[in-house]
Amino acid sequence: MTAAVKSVERDADVTVLEADNIVGGISRTVTRDAWRFDIGGHRFFTKVPEVEKFWHQILPSDDEFLVRPRLSRIYYNGKFFDYPLQLVKALKSLGFFETLMCGLSLMYYKVFRPKDRSTFEGWMIARFGKRLYKTFFKTYTEKVWGIPADQLQADWAAQRIKNLSITKAILHSIPFYESKEKVTSLIEEFLYPVKGPGMMWERAAELATSKGALISMDSPVVKVEVNNKLAVKVVFASPEGEKQVLCDELISSMPLSELVLALDPKPPTHVIEAATKLKYRDHVTVAIVVPGESSFPDNWIYVHDPRVLVGRVQNFGAWSDQMVKPGTTCLGLEYFANSSDRLWKMDEAELVDLASNEIDLLGLAKKHEIITGFVVKMPKAYPIYDPGYSDHVRTIRDYIDQNVINLQVVGRNGMHRYNNQDHSMYTAMLAVDNIYGASHDLWKVNVEEEYHEELGEIATGRSAPIVSNTGSNS
Repeated sequence: MTAAVKSVERDADVTVLEADNIVGGISRTVTRDAWRFDIGGHRFFTKVPEVEKFWHQILPSDDEFLVRPRLSRIYYNGKFFDYPLQLVKALKSLGFFETLMCGLSLMYYKVFRPKDRSTFEGWMIARFGKRLYKTFFKTYTEKVWGIPADQLQADWAAQRIKNLSITKAILHSIPFYESKEKVTSLIEEFLYPVKGPGMMWERAAELATSKGALISMDSPVVKVEVNNKLAVKVVFASPEGEKQVLCDELISSMPLSELVLALDPKPPTHVIEAATKLKYRDHVTVAIVVPGESSFPDNWIYVHDPRVLVGRVQNFGAWSDQMVKPGTTCLGLEYFANSSDRLWKMDEAELVDLASNEIDLLGLAKKHEIITGFVVKMPKAYPIYDPGYSDHVRTIRDYIDQNVINLQVVGRNGMHRYNNQDHSMYTAMLAVDNIYGASHDLWKVNVEEEYHEELGEIATGRSAPIVSNTGSNS
């Protein structure tokens, strides 16, 4: 949608093929009986000026954004820990012995660092020690990704939390401590559309179509025909049957593996094999409605408890009171699965019952107080950073660069990269610039040395990506 809006601004003839029946992808907002809920939670903060400008172009009224305080906690061993870490509270909750053991573990691994720090587990132990890692990172991470943490590549941690350390977390818990180097997990507030992130994309779709763009819903891509190293035609399945659209330029945010398999003629065997080896994690949101007095103040709670399958619990009423009916709130229990899992195959009633039992067990709400529940399943929500993924992506990238020169991939699934919303949008903006003569390297977005969620002036910033722009005339 970002690419569509930026393209129609240049008077381009634009067609958007949307596989789903709603725009926004994982950034959508789902509405059920006047309750609105976000898929995965989307905080709006950025240091990319073009993205910030775009947000306010799409939602220009001051009352369309809320400035929300960040409040999240970790649930571990029947207790809640503030996140970011509050030193005194954490020590009290962990107890003297456990705190001592965590400290000793931290010191040990600062001296005797893990030999293999290419995995998430090795990287985290080197930074936090094994005991703190197991307490605050291992369980949740393995729920999200569905693979042992020693098989998940460290790229994900390095991208998401690279500047966070126990030392910084402790310093930030000390009153009056100030530092110019503040990091992602310590951000204090963020922007949020009053009716959820989907409000942004619904409005963007309206803007794009008002300027001539054609948006075809329920239209998954079937085939991308390539001739003379150019994508010339896209075949898609519409509700009215198979259709096609000719193209001069093609920007794709569909899963990278599916894009490769749609190319015609088919790429060489090694490229097809690379595509089939890319893996994704599916996402299930079970939204349960409870009385307002059963609410909690957090935006979300990370659940580090092996007794339950739920990984995180959102409180949509804490994001915006316009997301819920008066007197109620909506809690979103997030589950992570593979399409072959029993969890993914459960029907709505089974999933609502599972979520109701788990929210009761955690003590966040009483099962008998639950008013109703809804389920939304999002396939391929998260690209998995398993061993070999980067080689597979490189193989595909090299093939496209050399053999489909008017095709650009953008976004999280399009690049098989765990980008945040603003970085995904930025890749789309730069892709449009490239069509008009720039030479941005989209793969340079979100690989900056400084972490991408530093505090900005209002504590909602993210560092601007370093982008190769050699030869650009934009």
